[in-house]
Amino acid sequence: MASEQEEFLFADQDSTHDSLEAVSAYWDVLVVDDDPEIHSVTKLALSGVEFWGRALKFHHAYSGKEALEVLTHNPEICILLLDVVMESDDAGLSVVKKVREEFGNYAVRIILRTGQPGYAPEEKVIREYDINDYKMKTELTRGKLVTSLLTAIRSYQQICELEQQSLALTNILEASHAILGHTDMPSFGLSVVNQLAKILGSEPHGLVAGAIEKDAKVIVFGGTQTYLTNIGQGLEQVDNGRVIMQVQNCFDMDAHQQTDHDVTFLLQGKNRRAAIYLEVAEPPSAAQMQFAEIFLTNVSVGLDNIKLINELRDVAYKDALTRLPNRANFVDQIAQYYKPEQDQLVFVLIDIAQFSDINNGLGQEVGNLLLQAVKERLQQECPQGELLSRIGADVFGVLVPKQGFDETLFLDALTVPYQVGEHVLTMHFHIGVCCQSDFSPQGLETLKLAYIALNQAKQARQTLNWYSSDLEEKMAWRLGLIRQLRQDFELRKLEVWYQPQLCLQTMTVIGCEALLRWPTGKGDYISPGVFVPLAEDAGLIVEIGQWVLEQACSMQKQLSSLGHDISVAVNVSVPQFKVANYAQQVKQTIMEHDVPPEKIELEVTESVVMDEINTVVHTLSELKSFGVEVAIDDFGTGFSSLSYLQKLPLARLKIDRAFVKGIPQEDSGAIAELVISLGRHLGLKTIAEGVETQEQVDILRALGCDEVQGFFFARPMAQDDLLAYLKS
Repeated sequence: MASEQEEFLFADQDSTHDSLEAVSAYWDVLVVDDDPEIHSVTKLALSGVEFWGRALKFHHAYSGKEALEVLTHNPEICILLLDVVMESDDAGLSVVKKVREEFGNYAVRIILRTGQPGYAPEEKVIREYDINDYKMKTELTRGKLVTSLLTAIRSYQQICELEQQSLALTNILEASHAILGHTDMPSFGLSVVNQLAKILGSEPHGLVAGAIEKDAKVIVFGGTQTYLTNIGQGLEQVDNGRVIMQVQNCFDMDAHQQTDHDVTFLLQGKNRRAAIYLEVAEPPSAAQMQFAEIFLTNVSVGLDNIKLINELRDVAYKDALTRLPNRANFVDQIAQYYKPEQDQLVFVLIDIAQFSDINNGLGQEVGNLLLQAVKERLQQECPQGELLSRIGADVFGVLVPKQGFDETLFLDALTVPYQVGEHVLTMHFHIGVCCQSDFSPQGLETLKLAYIALNQAKQARQTLNWYSSDLEEKMAWRLGLIRQLRQDFELRKLEVWYQPQLCLQTMTVIGCEALLRWPTGKGDYISPGVFVPLAEDAGLIVEIGQWVLEQACSMQKQLSSLGHDISVAVNVSVPQFKVANYAQQVKQTIMEHDVPPEKIELEVTESVVMDEINTVVHTLSELKSFGVEVAIDDFGTGFSSLSYLQKLPLARLKIDRAFVKGIPQEDSGAIAELVISLGRHLGLKTIAEGVETQEQVDILRALGCDEVQGFFFARPMAQDDLLAYLKS
């Protein structure tokens, strides 16, 4: 048997190798086989073989257990020539599994060998345990054995290099993190020397020296224990001539300096220069120097940051555009004015109304010029003002003496048209005012009080409002109402009522409008005019609107089953239209309830249409192609152009009750007639809401109105009441 093995191991040997000179390093190879002759033959076959100037050094094990013990004590082993079948059929594979999973050794390359073909490992095992090669012993001629080792060693080298690079990069990341957060030169310098020494594998002995300005005197910024007394002094005072010489050479030659005993790195910036001197026991390798260069990039940034730390603080507390104090600065500074016993100042919070329209319509550059102009106007009109700040994107704040603050004169001065580039802009403002006696020791709290007044002015459609404690109570009430609305909606306490819509010619019910109702639980209902805006502000309206649509579909399905061929109209708010894929959501809901699309009508207000008209047109067109009809609700009450009517896929115009209620005593019906005529010319049906008298019915019929709804015919009613109404 031994002679046969020797024969195949040397089958391709056609040359002999001269004896080689001894080398200083080896490739450690562990031969694992229960046959001693295999050890001898393998060693003989590979005698004299050298890879990249390093000979092979053999280790031997005769069982799987012994192999694991050898590997434990010899971590430098790079190749494992491993027999599969030894003390057990899978002894070799057990070794592989333990090496990879328990030892965590993923670098050592493994070449499996077996003389028994029936015991070949599965492909899955070879792949999962990163086995480098698998050969039958009968295949392993000397040439093939050498080739397998060559491939394995090359792979081992690459893995080791990657591990070293990974470790070095980890060190760089840790080092870069370690030098962050320092705001003074001494601690920064010490940290830099410590981390750089770690990267170069040396003891931390060194310093950082330089000049903030290129031609200024070189001083010691920081360093290790030896140089602590020199921090802040000139470099020439360091009691080490080699340090002085190397740092000076670094600056003079404009390059790093390296000797067998030290390394000096140059850090050059636009307005500063610095050098890091570090003692080393042996010269760093090329790779270490390369990694040091990467780390030095962060060091350079750190030096600049420390140099500019005060300027950065200014940036953090100043608005970049107007150069006024920003919100953070204001919050810090306003706390100084908390003096409960005094009431000499007022805090005026100014919001530019519809500023986003200027940005969107005329461009951000014009918007920026407008902000500058408003700042200059405030400086001009409030010469005694203090702490003028830009609180938000379009919000300014200023403290002015309470005595002499005339809100009318202030507003008049503020609303004088602004010359902004080529544009003359007449701007409107919302203003909240808070007295010094109401200030809080917390800056954010004072700002909150002014915002309460400002938001109340917006909600009340006023220009200016003063803060008072009852405003805060109203705000608390409002928040409480929103919480209650959210809770009642989750508990499904909200209701959907329906108001019939009739054809004026036949006086038959052709549809009904779904209207949301919120019962208090005490027999009363909270007005939609109160809770719908709250739902919109709180972001609830999207969920509630979807629920109303589902209820409307369910109701239409029930009506149809009872033989009532009528449609159901549902109101849609601006936030609903901003939901991604809103049209698809509506279509999906209608299909899920198996309702004819033409029996569901969406009522949208002009504010919905004009919010993002292109998006709305696209959405409504998609719904129309599906079969859903669309009506413009409260038509004529908005401020938009009529040109949008030609773009929208509409089915009807809804005449607002404001143009119906005065007919005929206070209103001749001229506006209603105009809307009806407009609808006729555009091919749209018209429906009048708020009809309360027979006279109004007769006049609207004479004007050519198609449909009506109102108390004269029926009030909004619950589902069961609607069914009874239709039955009667």
